[in-house]
Amino acid sequence: MSRTTSASARMASFIADLDIGAVPPDVVRLARLHMADAVGVALAAAAVPAHRDMVRALRRQSAHAGPASVLGCGDHAPPEMAALINGTSMHSLEYDDTHMGAIVHGSAVIVPTVLAMAQEQGLRLSDAVRLTIAGWELLVRLGEAAPGGFQRRGFQVTSAGGVIVATLLAAQARGQSIATMTHAAGIAGSQASGIFAFLSNGSNVKALHPGWAAHAAIWASTLAASGMTGPAAVLEDKYGVFAAYAADPDAGERLHASLDQLGTRWALREAAFKFYPCCHYIHPYLEAAEQLREHAAGTPIVAAHCRVAPGAALVIAEPWAAKQQPRDNNEAKYSLPYTVACALLGIPIDVPAMTVAPLNDAALMLAKRVTTEAWDDSGFPQKFGAVLEATLADGRVLRAHVAQVMGSFERPASEQRIQAKFLANAARTVTEAEALRLWDAFLTTDDVAAVMA
Repeated sequence: MSRTTSASARMASFIADLDIGAVPPDVVRLARLHMADAVGVALAAAAVPAHRDMVRALRRQSAHAGPASVLGCGDHAPPEMAALINGTSMHSLEYDDTHMGAIVHGSAVIVPTVLAMAQEQGLRLSDAVRLTIAGWELLVRLGEAAPGGFQRRGFQVTSAGGVIVATLLAAQARGQSIATMTHAAGIAGSQASGIFAFLSNGSNVKALHPGWAAHAAIWASTLAASGMTGPAAVLEDKYGVFAAYAADPDAGERLHASLDQLGTRWALREAAFKFYPCCHYIHPYLEAAEQLREHAAGTPIVAAHCRVAPGAALVIAEPWAAKQQPRDNNEAKYSLPYTVACALLGIPIDVPAMTVAPLNDAALMLAKRVTTEAWDDSGFPQKFGAVLEATLADGRVLRAHVAQVMGSFERPASEQRIQAKFLANAARTVTEAEALRLWDAFLTTDDVAAVMA
């Protein structure tokens, strides 16, 4: 396709033309697993008192019922409201999936948009799966086109870029033309958002980033249908998303080159499942800490040392003194020394520990004795790895190296482990029988109503 066609128009055409019958079966299965995983995380979030109160407050902002389910709330809302709440729930625990090279939380913005649209439009689950696959393929390429650029400028690509992709999905679900879809994406560029300033005080607004993107996406589709127009080259324009949010004038051409590969490389295969409710950059260190604790065989661990990729350090290790003493659970989710100290002490890093339980005094003490240095050749962000040393009370120093995190393409998680995570999460809000029914529905049915009942 000629470069005279904008990236967003090319993306719109890909979504419209994608035939799920031409998608490899393993990719279709992965899409269903990622959708189920995201819904499970949202149900777990709905059981956290502070988050449940926020969901209820948000729901009261719209007195109207609607076709779309609010997960964990037993309620139905207009699609834009359901997408806002569900996307926020899917991201609030830091337990949702990630594509590492693109640094995007794909499902948290794609799945709430797609499910809300499927319920509004009466689509089949296979239609929602098709849109989910298309969304992942495009969002990963958008993030990869400006490698690390959004983050260096202080933006989360999940939201700043995710709103463009989610808008195209919403517009396609409504049967809009390629021209209208392109206008909708252009409108969404004026709604892009999501800054990393939450790191300065541990505020939990980051949870809103994908929810707001999903909400804005549905509105952008509505506005385009009403006659509003938007810039066709919203991504690659000299004042477009790449320039404004990633300061990368060459990202547009990289994206076009990557779009040439659609249908040959399936990026969803590379998306990683998470198995701890904290920042994904921390996960390999927790694996390493568990190895070291086992090797210590009961001998107390009195200090630790981490090598950290500079790109990851921006989120989990800076400023180090503050990371050593998180003030609450939300700060703890992004604290490498505290979470490593917990793992070394055998303290579970689970939903209660990261949401409602008080911070552990012993872990806070050990966190003061965790040190760090830069790890320039880690392979980040394509690899989320860890090098961790532990000093034992008897003077021995143990070392562990994790080259790539569990749940990634190189170290894929079993479907049984993904199911166990889903059932544990869903069971925080629904019965065990309902959780099993929901899991089976995601993987075996074509009925959106059965999934969202």
